[in-house]
Amino acid sequence: MNRALAFKLGAIAVLILLLLIPLTMIDGLISERKRYQSDVLKDIARSSSFNQQITGPILVVPYVKKYWKWITNEKTGERHKEQREERGHLYFLPERFVFDADLTTERRARGIYEALLYHSDSKVSGLFRVPEKLGLGANLDQYRFSTPYLSVGINDIRGIRNDLKLRLNNQTLEFAPGSRAPILGDGVHAMLPMLDSEGGQTLAFSFDLKLQGTEHFSLVPVGRDSRVMMRADWPHPSFFGNFLPSSRDLNDQGFTAEWQTSFFATNLEEILRRCMGSDHCNNLINSRFGVSFLDPVDQYLKTDRAIKYALLFITLTFATFFLFEILKRLAVHPVQYALVGLALALFYLLLLSLSEHIAFVKAYIISAAACVGLIGFYASAVLRSWQRGLGFAGLLAALYALLYGLLSAEDYALLMGSLLVFGVLGCTMVLTRQLDWYNVGHSPTRGAASPVETNNRKLG
Repeated sequence: MNRALAFKLGAIAVLILLLLIPLTMIDGLISERKRYQSDVLKDIARSSSFNQQITGPILVVPYVKKYWKWITNEKTGERHKEQREERGHLYFLPERFVFDADLTTERRARGIYEALLYHSDSKVSGLFRVPEKLGLGANLDQYRFSTPYLSVGINDIRGIRNDLKLRLNNQTLEFAPGSRAPILGDGVHAMLPMLDSEGGQTLAFSFDLKLQGTEHFSLVPVGRDSRVMMRADWPHPSFFGNFLPSSRDLNDQGFTAEWQTSFFATNLEEILRRCMGSDHCNNLINSRFGVSFLDPVDQYLKTDRAIKYALLFITLTFATFFLFEILKRLAVHPVQYALVGLALALFYLLLLSLSEHIAFVKAYIISAAACVGLIGFYASAVLRSWQRGLGFAGLLAALYALLYGLLSAEDYALLMGSLLVFGVLGCTMVLTRQLDWYNVGHSPTRGAASPVETNNRKLG
């Protein structure tokens, strides 16, 4: 390889490395704007309500247990019995738990940033089967019980949008703020009539819950048999948690999903038993499932993914430029490569700024069209032919189209990228298969005819 060709390739490599500087700055700007968006989302949630999780309802029975304990007198060594009292709570999970929710979404804007809120209109129902002697058996006489209550954990009670009333058998009871159950965190509770501790009881319950939240909506399937139905107008749900829907239907108008679980799958009775006497029960709170209302067309995420392909994109463009140079025997200065590279880098800045105000697809088309037009116009002068400039612009437009395909097909991005690189390498090998690389760069004079053009003249 002669020195001129080696110098040109080295200069192109250095230019590609130098272009990483503006690309890194743009990447930092993307991260900064994404942080601004996240801060706005938190501010909107702080002024309305955060993501919501429902845990419960759980039947809670406070008790005082009397027991005798042997005490040893340290001075005399004598032992005697002393009566002690222990305070605690009995927890009962529903035999059946049904949660039926209709959700609608709403966008809240602050400046150029938007947050997605949801409103749920839910119907909660089920029944408790209180065991005989409250499951205490022969030890029942040691207990004295206080007024029981139904407790429901709700992450952010500011999101409650209706007057909560509990329908218990044939009675209507009022809910009050506070779950009164430390293991459930924040929430609401309803005081219940005293239970018959001798015989088993069946308590059928139901209540309506209208709730507002942001981003995530989840619940803990507390029933021995739990059935959860959700319908929403959001077409891009992301399901998460310990259980995926047993059935779901997604379309452009929204989604419908249904979950069904049992105690055998959730093991909640054992989890709740381990949490007795504790103020926190992370295992109970974490036994959840739900849906995220996140925008899949996040302009910052897509722009960030696009810029990750920038180095490959610039390399392919420079390689195409270089092929024009050697095949047509043209002399292209490194400064001209640098200007084309800066135009390619500017595409990502245009894409970022435009996507904050219009749809990402439109922003991508406008940014790509602007860069293709600018580079095509400039390439017409550099390559000394509008046909060559038009051909170069067409190839560049095809690269932008392939880049958008990589962004849209996340699951197939690696496959598409591999095929793209292989295709470019194959085209390069075919176009240069008869090229004498030892003579490339010996006399790259401006306007010199290529070997193909010289042969055509001789034949003419």
